[in-house]
Amino acid sequence: MTTEMTEPMRRSGGTVMLGEIRRMVTLTLDGVEVRVPEGTTILEALKAQGTETPTLCYAPNLTPINACRVCMVEVTGSRVLVPSCARAVEAGMEVHTDSERVQHSRKMVLELLASSVDLSQTEPDVQRWMAKYGVDADRYGPPEPPAAEGERDTRHAGHHHATDGSMAANVAQPVKVDNDLYVRDYARCIMCYKCVNACGTDAQFTFAIAAAGRGFDTRIATEYNTELPDSACVYCGNCVGVCPTGALKSVAEHDLREADQWDEENETVTTTICSFCGVGCNLELHVQHNSIVNVTSPSDHSVTHGHLCIKGRFGFQHVQNLPPGP
Repeated sequence: MTTEMTEPMRRSGGTVMLGEIRRMVTLTLDGVEVRVPEGTTILEALKAQGTETPTLCYAPNLTPINACRVCMVEVTGSRVLVPSCARAVEAGMEVHTDSERVQHSRKMVLELLASSVDLSQTEPDVQRWMAKYGVDADRYGPPEPPAAEGERDTRHAGHHHATDGSMAANVAQPVKVDNDLYVRDYARCIMCYKCVNACGTDAQFTFAIAAAGRGFDTRIATEYNTELPDSACVYCGNCVGVCPTGALKSVAEHDLREADQWDEENETVTTTICSFCGVGCNLELHVQHNSIVNVTSPSDHSVTHGHLCIKGRFGFQHVQNLPPGP
């Protein structure tokens, strides 16, 4: 039996502890036979082989959510397409990532998202995927008028009324600006649940937000729809760090975009270590116009795993090059 051993660990006394031993599994990815450790997901196997697989709700530092359905692939013998981000490989499995069924599924998912959500601030890859699969969101008609402020927050579950088909239903609504650190632009929210997981058991264990409503009226909400400053939110910003669409962003980024001064092409990123405590979190300082606009952390960093506290993510004003006072 062929096995793989994870990286050994050494105790302080000198004893070497062997890593987990996992059986190697042989499967076929788009006609190419590969061998990966047991327990590997299809998406991980595809990434290891250099095969690009579109995904919006996946993050390496979060539990697979299976929400966006963009990463679906075809497995021989399976009645339905399967989510590659969560489905573990099996010996003898035959995976097809570019079949007609897969292409049609990805086109439909991206079309429905683009017709109802503002995807203009997603990663450039999303626009490239939409072009690749021939997405035409305009065929659903012009968008319906945006909801009034707070309207979607008070809709009752199951009371959504279908449109007459002449206009495209959408989640457009005013931006929520109720604190000095980050804004919530839910007109861009695709309900990927990454923010919920980051706020919950995958990182912060605060549980300040969750999904509310049903169907098209599903939205991210605080408990009893209370205002964010009055909720359990501790402003760690880990929800901001994992958002793939710009629905959650720092106030600094929001203000620059509103002023048409956002300049990501000329942005510099400097890695440093947070000085607020002795934990040793790595920080990535994103600088535009000689000012820090965002702070992130690498998802593969052994201390943070991509997550930070309020001081690490938002406590950077004291190092800004501010103009001298009067």
